[in-house]
Amino acid sequence: MTTIDLSPNAAPVGSSRAMSIAGWALSGITIAFMAFDATIKLLDLSFVSEASQKLELPTYLDRPIGLIELICLVLYIWPRTAVLGAILFTAIFGGAIATHLRLDDPLFSHTLFGVYLGLFAWGGLWFRRADLRRVIPFSR
Repeated sequence: MTTIDLSPNAAPVGSSRAMSIAGWALSGITIAFMAFDATIKLLDLSFVSEASQKLELPTYLDRPIGLIELICLVLYIWPRTAVLGAILFTAIFGGAIATHLRLDDPLFSHTLFGVYLGLFAWGGLWFRRADLRRVIPFSR
């Protein structure tokens, strides 16, 4: 059985400038999209209400969902709580996936969009953080 050493004195996991750039690029896409999404919900724009109605969600939930997304975004951006933010984003993305599945929306453009965002969010952290690469190793 293989164990993963999470102690502070564990051997460093490889890191490079390219990994850091890739991580920040993926995280940047996630941050930009979620900042946009939270903002339009908090501003209560008409097209957000229309989209909520098409998704069969009550429009009075637009602002609370936007606030939840904003809180998760702040947690994701702050390095000490970035993993918690990614976990909470994963829950939000799961809800979006379930909503689109329920309505039988197109698979690759609508339903799996939450999967794409989740991969970007977690991929960004994985490339940037050696501690996360120790916990989630893809090679030995």
